[in-house]
Amino acid sequence: MTTIQFPSPSAARYRLEVVDSPDVMARRCSETIASAIDLALAERDRCQIALAGGRTPAATYSQLGQEHLPWERVDLLLGDERFVPADDQASNARLLHETLMAGGPGRQARFHPVPTQLASPEEAAQAYARTLAQLCGDHPPVLDLVLLGLGDDGHTASLFPGTAATTVMDETVTVSEGKGIPRITLTAPVLSAARRVLFLVSGADKQQALGRLLDPAEPAQRTPARLVQPAAEVLVFADRAAAQGLEA
Repeated sequence: MTTIQFPSPSAARYRLEVVDSPDVMARRCSETIASAIDLALAERDRCQIALAGGRTPAATYSQLGQEHLPWERVDLLLGDERFVPADDQASNARLLHETLMAGGPGRQARFHPVPTQLASPEEAAQAYARTLAQLCGDHPPVLDLVLLGLGDDGHTASLFPGTAATTVMDETVTVSEGKGIPRITLTAPVLSAARRVLFLVSGADKQQALGRLLDPAEPAQRTPARLVQPAAEVLVFADRAAAQGLEA
């Protein structure tokens, strides 16, 4: 395991942790999230975290769901969701039900799925914004932790290059589109307001996108993941395939 810091005087500070295997990545990410939950609950009655979809975090969620935490005090949210039924294979809500909430202690968490049963993505986004406001109260709402993925095109959550969603700064939740599917996503101000931000990056196809994320000169217009600019250091977990060339 290798840890490298990527300081920048005018943007987010990144710490890259390169891991040797998917099992190690899942364990390290799960331990980090569990520690953040413990710390948050030591200071506040409830903890709010927003999680990513996709294949990469599935093993992390399965391990996290076995952690013996006061899950009944944890609010689980999604960083983004496809506008599909909750039982669809592409649903991030389904992913959490099949992993983190599949039967271990994590099943006691209070999950707040995006209401994709509503008539339109716009209605779902508005309803999810109300949920955030009720849970957090702040504007923008301050989540205790956000776990994000990174697309090979530089997107994160559903903030895709060239989409209007990347420019939304006065709303907490907005509608986007990716790969032909309407999506509901948290906006850059909400992701940036989180107390802790993690990225989970895996695969050789992510090498270029990861390099751009860590490059302080990279424009956010091309790599929207760089729109996420929290005050605290961003921890990036990456496997060696994704981080090739960055360890020198």
